[in-house]
Amino acid sequence: MSTLNYSRRGFLRASGVAGGGLVVGFSLSGCGGDTALPLKDLPDSFAPNAFIQITPDNVVRFYCPRDEMGQGVTTGLTTLVAEDLDVDPSAFVVELAGAHPDYGNPDFGGMQGTGGSTSIKAHYQQLRQAGADVRAVILDAAAKDLGVARSELSTANGHVVVGDSRHPYGNFVATAATLTVPQDTPLKAPADFQYIGTDFPRLDGMSKSTGTAVYGIDVDVAGMHHAVVVRAPVAGGRVKSFNADAALSMPGVTDVVEVVTGVAVVAEKYWQATQAAKQVDVDWELPALVDVSTARVKADYQAALQEEGEEAAAEGDVTTALAQSAHVLRNEFWAPYLAHAPMEPMNAVVWVRENEADVWSGTQGPGVAQGLVARYAGLDTENVRSHQTYLGGGFGRRATLHNVIEATQASVATNKPIHLLWSREDDIRNGVYRPASMMQIEAGVDDNGKLNVWAAKRVGGNITPETLKNALPGYLPGMPAGVVDWVVGFADSAFEGWVVDGTSVEGLYEDYDTPNVQVSHVTRDHGVPLTFWRSVGHSYTAFAKEVMMDQLAEVAGMDPVEFRLNNLDSKPRLKNVVRIAGEHMAAMQPAPGHALGFAAHSSFSTDVAEVAEVSVENGQIRVHRVLCVVDCGIAINPDVIKAQMEGSVIFGLTAALYGDLDLDQGAIRQSNFHDYPMVRMNEAPEVEVVIVASDAAPTGVGEPGLPPIAPAVANAVYRATSQRLTELPLRLA
Repeated sequence: MSTLNYSRRGFLRASGVAGGGLVVGFSLSGCGGDTALPLKDLPDSFAPNAFIQITPDNVVRFYCPRDEMGQGVTTGLTTLVAEDLDVDPSAFVVELAGAHPDYGNPDFGGMQGTGGSTSIKAHYQQLRQAGADVRAVILDAAAKDLGVARSELSTANGHVVVGDSRHPYGNFVATAATLTVPQDTPLKAPADFQYIGTDFPRLDGMSKSTGTAVYGIDVDVAGMHHAVVVRAPVAGGRVKSFNADAALSMPGVTDVVEVVTGVAVVAEKYWQATQAAKQVDVDWELPALVDVSTARVKADYQAALQEEGEEAAAEGDVTTALAQSAHVLRNEFWAPYLAHAPMEPMNAVVWVRENEADVWSGTQGPGVAQGLVARYAGLDTENVRSHQTYLGGGFGRRATLHNVIEATQASVATNKPIHLLWSREDDIRNGVYRPASMMQIEAGVDDNGKLNVWAAKRVGGNITPETLKNALPGYLPGMPAGVVDWVVGFADSAFEGWVVDGTSVEGLYEDYDTPNVQVSHVTRDHGVPLTFWRSVGHSYTAFAKEVMMDQLAEVAGMDPVEFRLNNLDSKPRLKNVVRIAGEHMAAMQPAPGHALGFAAHSSFSTDVAEVAEVSVENGQIRVHRVLCVVDCGIAINPDVIKAQMEGSVIFGLTAALYGDLDLDQGAIRQSNFHDYPMVRMNEAPEVEVVIVASDAAPTGVGEPGLPPIAPAVANAVYRATSQRLTELPLRLA
């Protein structure tokens, strides 16, 4: 069947760099293709593929290949199977899939991972096809068992219908197991959809509302001990020596052991380990980052703007176009380091025995967790079972799994099942972060309000080398550490010398029609660990781009919406979104003293425009209302899409108003929500979401709602105060 098929002898894993400048390939043999699928052992059940299992008592199980972190993926992907299998999604039992090559993500090069707003987009055709093919084999089996022509049969909500009689799918699983599953069965026409495009409650809503959903932090196994790690005050610090005598004398403490990130204190209870960790005296070897402050980062980035940098995009003649433009503007924009701060702190349970191991954790890559345990426990990957749980928020944070490494090393050293938990302070001060960025844009418009030239430069660190450093040991556990270091070093030098990391400049220039374009990048890396953060590069490039567009509209003497529409002829879908949002904006009646700001952006193949209604009182910015117009192709579940847009707005608004991490002697100063605040309920704006009707294939939803909110608020603040804000978080002078 046309789902996810891999060579049983081996496959190629590749990491590509924007523009094809660097491709590092790894050819493995016997990499999991022949291992059994991690399905539940259900007597006499029928499992025709990696995703669907039907029992004789007509229970339909769907093994969700992507990880549920609050984005509604279990509901969305189940709906795809349900539509063409002809079973109500609410009737499914949904299991979180374990680690296996058949659960790979085509948009991740076949590797098993969740992120990048890819889940619905990547699996729309595949999972519908899986449902259709299984329905077809059930009908074949029913025709044989009932002794009737297949043409006389139809289906309805998990039942085969013949005449006036209804027979559960489960009645036919024994015969179906003897048949060949058809391939490429015709899919339903959109006009016949029952579930796709319909609002219905999320499938995980009841378990999460009643507290029965299992997150990594909830896992408990017999004999489990708790671990807390004492980490260096500066990222990259290493243990020179430590004294644990005081800690070992405290109640419940059983072990104190060194791990790759510091010193792990193991106790019978978490609080015992936490208190004992304060008594461990560690002598650290600290990296050059210890001499770095936020002020130095900004000064270094500012100086780097004078460098030519590496070319990311070039078209036309920028120099001539600037000279010929009727109006030219130049501005600089700053975005700080940000933490993810998911509600569930990082955690993992690892139990290593002599020849096998188990790992329980909510991750964005169960296969990475499995590979890391195998590497650090010295086991073959097939002897490690990875048990996926719900994720209490991800946003990119749960793709970097130092917690799994720490728990594995502690379990190996102590011969105990270990529940390792990071505190909020651990995660904010010792985590991985959204890169800081300095951006410069110089742009010109002609007398007709057309963008004539766009020259942009971004300065900052790159995500991809750090991603390789963290991911390769888990994806390729048999690769020697020296080879991993070589690959990471090669990628680092490539990005600093001759190729641009696409995630560093994405969204900075692609949306609007511009005949003359020049985009460059200067890498500056001070050693702060970096990773993906919700909407990745778009989270800061959209701010610079859309504030600049408002400035250009002003000098061109045009309305901001009109100006954008005037420069979107080659992007009809984004233009339509801008038009619809503009029409809604024209009908809005802001309260006295309030102002409206507009922004639009395309990311993850989805187009979004937002309008923010803002007031400013005593220097404080308050966002009262947000209109969000989104075109994400066909809406699988409109209610989930609305929820994701609302969540993206709040997440992005938190960053726009509050998000800021300060470096002081290399250490992150912030530690918890008192100094790294979130938008609270009493601050949350009313959010109206308008979904553009579409028959196109679905595109990303989890992230595209975030990029426009910061510039929309900044543009509204300008209209309210005449202050043009070009730094995040937004603060009035």
